[in-house]
Amino acid sequence: MRVVATGTLIFLIIGGAGVAVLALALVGAGLLHLGHPDVDGPVSLEAVAGFTGAFGFGAAIVNELLGGGSPRMVAGAVAGGVAAAVPTAWLAARLSRAARNMRTDATPTRDHLVGAAGLVVTPVPAGGYGEVRVRLAGQPVKLNARADHPLPVGTRIFVVEALSETSVYVETY
Repeated sequence: MRVVATGTLIFLIIGGAGVAVLALALVGAGLLHLGHPDVDGPVSLEAVAGFTGAFGFGAAIVNELLGGGSPRMVAGAVAGGVAAAVPTAWLAARLSRAARNMRTDATPTRDHLVGAAGLVVTPVPAGGYGEVRVRLAGQPVKLNARADHPLPVGTRIFVVEALSETSVYVETY
């Protein structure tokens, strides 16, 4: 049975703490609204956490390869950990910045429903509600629909007015 050197165990704990902080920084900040994601200085939390995690695991690997019995070997493990940590921190900072600054389309609103074409999927009675399926931003959306006259299933329609976020007034196409 092989015993893990004390230095290796300490480096593994440092690496695990770095990975836990990195996971919290990447996932938790967005979901739990922790921290201030607007603050973006030269050193981000993701970069520090990536550095710490890679340092710990890299140093643990080097320490085990060297034997880790003397202070000189532990110093070599620290150097190996730093060599692994610097590119990892740089990459973590670049990837997290790219994810934060990613351009996205605007969220569709009820105003975007007007003019959309679609089909009746549940008959629309005169003066009552049925259901229609339209495409909004390339995605199929099922909405409650009203019309002046009854519309059977399969009738092609277009949206004249958005009554709410989930209901529309339609006419035949």
